[in-house]
Amino acid sequence: MPPETTGPAGPTAAESVAELLAAAHVRRCYTVPGESFLELADAIDRRSDMQLVSTRHEGGAGFMAEAEGKLTGFPAAAAATRGPGASNLAVGVHTAMQDSTPMIVFLGQVESDRLGREAFQEVDLTAFYAPVTKWSTTVTRADRLVEATARGLRIATSGRPGPVAIAVPGDLWGEPAGALGPLPGTFPPRPSLAEEERDRLARWLAGAERPVIIAGGGARGAREELVRVAERFQTGVYASWRRQDVFPNDHPLYLGHLGLGCPPQVLGALEEADAILVVGCRLSEVTTQAYRFPAPGARVVDSHVAQIDIDPDQVGAVAGVWTGLVADARRALEALAASPLTAPYRDFAPAHAAWEATTVPAPGAASHPGGRMHPWAVVERMRAVLPPETVLTNDAGNFAAFLHRGWHFTEPRTQLAPTSGAMGYAVPAAIAAKLVEPHRTVVAAVGDGGALMTGQELETAVRVRAAVTVVVFQNGLYGTIAMHQAKEMGRTAAVDIGGPLDLAGYARSLGARGATAHTPDEFEKALAEAVEADLPTLIDARTDPDVISPGATLSGLLDRG
Repeated sequence: MPPETTGPAGPTAAESVAELLAAAHVRRCYTVPGESFLELADAIDRRSDMQLVSTRHEGGAGFMAEAEGKLTGFPAAAAATRGPGASNLAVGVHTAMQDSTPMIVFLGQVESDRLGREAFQEVDLTAFYAPVTKWSTTVTRADRLVEATARGLRIATSGRPGPVAIAVPGDLWGEPAGALGPLPGTFPPRPSLAEEERDRLARWLAGAERPVIIAGGGARGAREELVRVAERFQTGVYASWRRQDVFPNDHPLYLGHLGLGCPPQVLGALEEADAILVVGCRLSEVTTQAYRFPAPGARVVDSHVAQIDIDPDQVGAVAGVWTGLVADARRALEALAASPLTAPYRDFAPAHAAWEATTVPAPGAASHPGGRMHPWAVVERMRAVLPPETVLTNDAGNFAAFLHRGWHFTEPRTQLAPTSGAMGYAVPAAIAAKLVEPHRTVVAAVGDGGALMTGQELETAVRVRAAVTVVVFQNGLYGTIAMHQAKEMGRTAAVDIGGPLDLAGYARSLGARGATAHTPDEFEKALAEAVEADLPTLIDARTDPDVISPGATLSGLLDRG
């Protein structure tokens, strides 16, 4: 319920904005509190239907808001103050932009009478945030704040979702809001396919010999519809970059993940396809394997590619398409699944088996010599202990390649991972996921580089009682860069980050639980205890720095260099 109005002139701008956010299903605001939005923080904190989460760094706040939006489909709020706070927050906002995640950002600004004078911590926040948001603005009147917030919510959640940023001079929040106006109701229905469009696509899929679907983030809320379409038209399905939970990985029509370092055998069905339907996917650099698909000379040419996307700017933007349709992925797939047409059985079993073979741990991983674990062994024990509905948040880094290959995403809404490749994402994202769905097991997988960028948020997890498990693959390297340097230059530079560090002790110093694992058995025991604990737990898994990727060792790359 809303708090009682505190001022004789009616609600303040801050109180009215908080009321509007709550009506739009914004349930949390993540922030490092600042002096330029005192009243907003107070108004949210006094509500029983919203939660104000104070974090240890604005980068953590941004990642938490992004993760909540990705998991729920409803925007979360993030708030930061002036130049320093806004700068720290920007990495999470950029992640939301690249991941098409709804988010509403409030940026405290200097007082109105000081704008434009390069006052203390002043930055042109509208210009600063313009490249990483769908819309950014500075509001200069208290009675326009609710209007701007309502517009921001519409922009963040309509079309291709994304973040918006509203900068507000600090003196406006406590002023009278003026008329609140109507609260947001349901938005207009998102577009579907016309019957003629549906029938044209259905005939095309039914008549193809080897059709495949590339499904992206826009299809995450359409999992059942996607399965029905794949089964009706006997199409194989690829998951785009870090969208592996879009389709059940144990389904016989699943063909694999179009991620970094994609094994050649996984790409076989894509290279042989004579029809590719792209659904809810912008065909990013990683998904297209550095823009190689559709490839000149391949069986698929422009006339054999169709794309469905909610954003007209994305349709045909990367590859020429036979037909490009602007529609909501769920509604489009729902229409396509209802087509009276069907297709004969097509044998994708060899392609599914080719993908599955890449998910098997390397020989000898369980008994890896040298006192350090093979990353495959860590992932294998995670699969042995964790329930399939576990929410996995994963960071950027070469360790993630083992997770991408080794973990089977069989349940919906189980992967939170930044397509932006932002380090430091996993720990804050896990905390947000646990706040949203406290009954689920939530595990963050992170390298030691990312762990020390936002690992201090374990204190936040302790304070808000988010009992997450953090698995750190500690190998003492910035592994991705070490791999690139070894491949391209035959040597490494500035990638040794020291250690092994006592990360378990670090976690305990923040009030969390901590454990160190040198062997797979030690790791499995620690993980089983962690998922039953009522406190956040960090498990420091000591992994071999030489095992730099699923297909290479660092020493081998350096020898070739």
